[in-house]
Amino acid sequence: MERMSKDAISSSQDGQGGVLFKGLELATDEQPVANGVPRLRRPDRRQMSMRTASLDSMLPEDHQARIVWEYVEGLDLSSLYEGMRCVEGRCGRDATDPRIHMALWLYATLDGVGAARELDRLCKDHVAYQWICGGVSVNYHSLSDFRSNNVELLDKLLTKSVAGLMHEGLVKMNRVAQDGIRVRASAGTSSFRRGETLERLESEARQQVQALRQELQGDASAASRRQQRIARARQVLPDVEQRKRDKKDQARASTTDPDARFIKMSDGGVRPAYNVQFATDTESQIITGVDVGNIGSDMGQMGQMIDQHKDRYGRPPGEMLADGGFASRDDIDSASTADEPTVIYAPVQISRKTGTPCYDRQPADTDAVAQWRERMATPEAKDIYKQRASTAECVNALARNRGLQQFLVRGLRKIRAVALWFALAHNLARSISLRRQLALAAG
Repeated sequence: MERMSKDAISSSQDGQGGVLFKGLELATDEQPVANGVPRLRRPDRRQMSMRTASLDSMLPEDHQARIVWEYVEGLDLSSLYEGMRCVEGRCGRDATDPRIHMALWLYATLDGVGAARELDRLCKDHVAYQWICGGVSVNYHSLSDFRSNNVELLDKLLTKSVAGLMHEGLVKMNRVAQDGIRVRASAGTSSFRRGETLERLESEARQQVQALRQELQGDASAASRRQQRIARARQVLPDVEQRKRDKKDQARASTTDPDARFIKMSDGGVRPAYNVQFATDTESQIITGVDVGNIGSDMGQMGQMIDQHKDRYGRPPGEMLADGGFASRDDIDSASTADEPTVIYAPVQISRKTGTPCYDRQPADTDAVAQWRERMATPEAKDIYKQRASTAECVNALARNRGLQQFLVRGLRKIRAVALWFALAHNLARSISLRRQLALAAG
């Protein structure tokens, strides 16, 4: 064990660390060596000093925060400025530039930061976040509101950014892979209550709100929000009851997050969660579609994603790769027979009788479904399908690494906003890489 100096031991004993270093052999300040007593530069943390440096000089020229800010400056955020009341010639405090909030959340998402309070702290302590703020103060409440209240804008930005990449030739959308990722909801298992309990809780919450308003003669917003969540939980009970497989057990809804549902996770456990769907261009690994739901099954999700691409970009993907959970006969038939057809690559179900894939036409198959079965039996189709894992699952893994382990917000609308933030941040990082590859190839 290394010996510690008396200053270090005494310093620790002055605080709370004396017990930790009890029994250690004290070392003298001056340890002579063969050539004499060494001269050392010792820390003096009480020495006063004046430092003069700008935020711009403290951040490297090639730092990712600068790239994020440059990207945000090119975005059309005019809708965020239209409702501002603080304008030139009128009184009132200046508003925070929305580009600051946009850049902070994009950079935070790339950095794996998902909590508004943590982002608020980093804006005070971390030079990269300080550089983005540029001396403008922010707080966790405004950061949280900006993250969740601009779903329509984020959705439009995803469409415009991908369309721009398609115009550059970086995204062709000839082949798209889709996969779902189950993400834990911000609701505990114990928050799920049956209808009778929800009715009683709602009555108690209503009485509490009235009592607080009379007592405080003011705002009882916290209790009122709880009452609203309980009322919302009662409203979703019929939907939960309709989806339940085990009709013997009564339907339950969460008083914390009424939109959350019990979903089977990748580890086999069942927890309150959401099902996030990402569609990714296989060639560029750019996310082209985002969807969020609270249904654990992926069946039927592929058709919705194809329709989403039609709405976003005016045309569907040329080919769609999805795992077996997406292979609905209706989706395959509608996608294959559309005016602009999409070729489906998805594994064929295993026969219960033979234990092998059902490549032969089945009695309930349409011509399109039969052609899909025949196609998936070919080696070419199997090679194409292998691209799904290297694309969709890679994007999901990157999202996990960036913090998409559990949502910190509640409700489908806010969940969708967070999913869109992840898509925009991912596409920003990928577009930088694609442009660099293009520049290297050209130069």
